[in-house]
Amino acid sequence: MTNPAAPVARQLDAYNARDIEGFMACWAEDCEYYAFPNTLLAQGAPAVRARHVERFQEPDLFGRLEARVIVGNLVVDRETVTRNFPEGIGEVEVLAIYEVEGGLIRRAWFSMGPRRICAPNP
Repeated sequence: MTNPAAPVARQLDAYNARDIEGFMACWAEDCEYYAFPNTLLAQGAPAVRARHVERFQEPDLFGRLEARVIVGNLVVDRETVTRNFPEGIGEVEVLAIYEVEGGLIRRAWFSMGPRRICAPNP
């Protein structure tokens, strides 16, 4: 069995580089992307790509890994993500759960904390 954290780490690095090709190389073609616990937000690589092409346009986008836990083929990350919200630059705490199969992310669930606006828009 390959290290399940490897594709998760690579996709976070690609996310921070806003590298859509590198990001998508970590996801299975038939992947599923959920808001925790069971709201399907995107099904299949093209839908996941579409969600992130837009997000990668944010100039301040950055996901800071706070902690990672690996159990079997599940990888759980706690991150602080800086985003460009309509109200201004802010942060949000994210709990991300990744299910890895065959060296790729097959399913992922994301639970978001409240937005914290750090630099309001003028």
